[in-house]
Order: sequence, then structure tokens, then C-alpha cells
Amino acid sequence: MPYATTKDHVRLHFEEAGSGTPIIFLHEFAADHTNWEPQLRYFARGHRCIAYSARGYTPSDVPASADVYTYQHFYTDALAVLDHLGIARAHFVGLSMGSYSSLQVALNAPERALSMTLAAVGSGSSLENLDAFRAQCRANAEQYEAIGSVEVAKVTREAPSRIPFLVKDPRGHADFYAALARHDAKGSANTMRSFQGGRPSIYTMTDAIKRAATPALILCGDEDDNCIAPSMFLKQHLPAAGLSFFPKSGHVLNLEEPALFNEMVERFIALVEAGRWPVRDPRSLVAG
Repeated sequence: MPYATTKDHVRLHFEEAGSGTPIIFLHEFAADHTNWEPQLRYFARGHRCIAYSARGYTPSDVPASADVYTYQHFYTDALAVLDHLGIARAHFVGLSMGSYSSLQVALNAPERALSMTLAAVGSGSSLENLDAFRAQCRANAEQYEAIGSVEVAKVTREAPSRIPFLVKDPRGHADFYAALARHDAKGSANTMRSFQGGRPSIYTMTDAIKRAATPALILCGDEDDNCIAPSMFLKQHLPAAGLSFFPKSGHVLNLEEPALFNEMVERFIALVEAGRWPVRDPRSLVAG
């Protein structure tokens, strides 16, 4: 079983498929590397695809201390996987937590990112509700520790942004939450407490975001209410961003609508590689 090792000696399990320009896939909180299978099977036809499980998600290591689950650890872990594989630059494709980490790579190590796909990005960013969101993350972490992943999964699967998945694909929804129930409870608690509950809001990064010229595709489900405003914010401020909403869709875009997701990302990457995804032309901006 292949592993990359981070600077703080955490082993991250990864899988590879295909050859060509690299694409690295970064999963969301409720997922792991296996949830990118529909994308690996598709994109491996023309690209070198890498998916890995974040720290705290078996078969990657599960460090005991919550102190090593910060957002800095998570985005530098993605770079550690690339370093292990000898990859200088890659297209980053993220969902939710993985989108946040992809954005951080563009802000802090832009030379490593050929592009970034930011799907279901920005939940919990509202400054008005930030304290409440962080308190809820701490409570969720305690819940994982108290009752375990199986019981937490029973609650999470009925969260509002997860219902569109249930409505359109009950079988896929059931498989997704059966996998979530097998997650390591301590790893999930640590991730919830330190990454989810400790990361800065994207609304506090406006100046840095305005300087990030990495080509970006922002994807959002129109029924993923907590991600709509952050997606619009990023479209407004990222210089080379495009935005698309998926109709009647929630949070788990790559599994809810795999064909549409793959088509959108494939077109985006093709345009980036052809040099046809520029920063926004100033003439398209409305004065005032």
C-alpha cells in the first residue's frame, strides 16, 4: 500500500491512475480518497491522477493530537504527496474541505498549482455566524468522541445540503454514508475541532485572493445554501475564476452529478492547458 510521508512524519495513503499532466484530488470532511473513484476512472484516460486520504482518515495515519490537524497541515500535506511523487505542478481538484486546501495552495504556493477546481467551497465562512459555526464544530468533535462515527453518520446524512443527493440517488447516498460510518472517530473529531473549527474565513483573505492569478473553476450546487455566497465572493475576487451552479444539487457534487462534474472539470482543464483561461478582461467589469 503506497504512502507519502509529511514533514511531521504522518503517512498519507494515496492511489494513482493514468499518465499525463497530473491532477490531484482533495476530498471533503465526510469523504476519503475512495470518493474520487468516478473521477479517477474518467480523468486517468488522459491525465496522471492522484487521490489521497487526508491525515486522520485511514488508511492514512491518525495522529493523536488535534494540534496537528490545522489548515496549514492539510494544504501542505497535498504538497507532500506531490513531492513524494516528484511532481512539481498539478491541477488541484477539491471538494469542500479539499477546496479550502486547494485555495490555500494557490495563496501560499502558487507555483505548484496549474489550476484549481473549488467545488462546494466556503461553508462556515460567514463572519456574522463564525463563532456559532466554530462552537458547532467543537460540539461535533465531542459527539464523534462520545458516540462514534456510526451514530454521527446517521445524523449527518440528513443535513440539509446532503438531502439533494438522497433525493436523486438513494443508493449512492446510502453507500456514501456507509463509508462515513467506517471513518476513524478520533481522526474525524480532530479534523472537526482543528481544521473545520479553526480555519480562517475566506472573507478575511480578500487581499490575498485578489492577487491569486491561478486559473480557478468554482462549482456550487444551487441547493448547497452555505456555499452559495462564498462561491459568489470567490468569483468576484479571484482574477481568473469562472463560476457554475449545478441545478437541483447539494454538497457532494462529484458523486451527485458525476457526468456533469467530469464534463465541467475536463473542459476547464483543457482550456487552461491551451492557455485559454485568462484573468478577467477589465472591459467586462461594470463601472462603479
